[in-house]
Amino acid sequence: MITKLIDIAAKAKTLGHKTRIAVAVAEDDNTLGAISRAVNEGFVFPLLLGNAETIKPLIQNHIDPALCEIIHIPDAVLATKEAVRLVREGRADVLMKGLVGTDKFLKAVLDKEKGLLPPKAVMSYTCALELPKHHKLLFISDTAVLTNPDLEQKIAMIGYSVAMARRFGIEKPKVALISATEKVSAAMPVTFEHAMICKMAERGQIKNCTIDGPLDIFLALDPASLPIKGVKSALGGDADILIFPNLESANSFYKGLMLFGGGELAGLICGTTKPVVVMSRSESENSKYYCLSLACLMAEET
Repeated sequence: MITKLIDIAAKAKTLGHKTRIAVAVAEDDNTLGAISRAVNEGFVFPLLLGNAETIKPLIQNHIDPALCEIIHIPDAVLATKEAVRLVREGRADVLMKGLVGTDKFLKAVLDKEKGLLPPKAVMSYTCALELPKHHKLLFISDTAVLTNPDLEQKIAMIGYSVAMARRFGIEKPKVALISATEKVSAAMPVTFEHAMICKMAERGQIKNCTIDGPLDIFLALDPASLPIKGVKSALGGDADILIFPNLESANSFYKGLMLFGGGELAGLICGTTKPVVVMSRSESENSKYYCLSLACLMAEET
């Protein structure tokens, strides 16, 4: 079982081949630092798209030119479209965002004719979060894509998160549907939705996991809170996956833990035909390395 983010890379190294990564606008130090680390550890072969005159000096002290391919496309939009095409056509296994705006990047990913999202598929985001004071990884969704997910989208979020957790060796993940309270209340419509999802799981419409909700963070993650509040939960206060009611709550939760709790993460766009790595330019080189390692691991499933 993978219990630390660094273990993802260790697992990726055992795959027996180099995962090909198409990097859209590979012109920033943090991204290239993460990629060079994976290249030097032998589990990645990068296709670096962008302005070659910028990329070459950046990789000079990091990557042997024989261990990568630079594709000279100075225009950021065209470089991103070409990176998507390489993944779509099977010349690369993973798409990664470099020094290009997220809006331009996702526009290429979502292109109906030339993108990576199948018809009627739900695109979402799941990340694995490592915290120094928590005994295991936490899977969280959706921190980046779906602003106010509806019932169908939440079911997709659960499916993607469960698939990722199972790839980490958790055979039947525990899923907590997070709210401000454990009580179903008309004042909080999301609690009705969470109760509906639990009933769907009870009737076998959602598989390979144990689900409970609505639950607050304490009931989801602190076993001691259950007897205090007089609540019984099949999760036992030890959830693997947290599904949040909206992006604002999920994003604020994980960023607070990153800032004040010393957290690190590995996350991916889910729902696309191949793994897509989208990270803020301000994210650490370590986090980008973990995301890249996760993409290599999940590429084995697609």
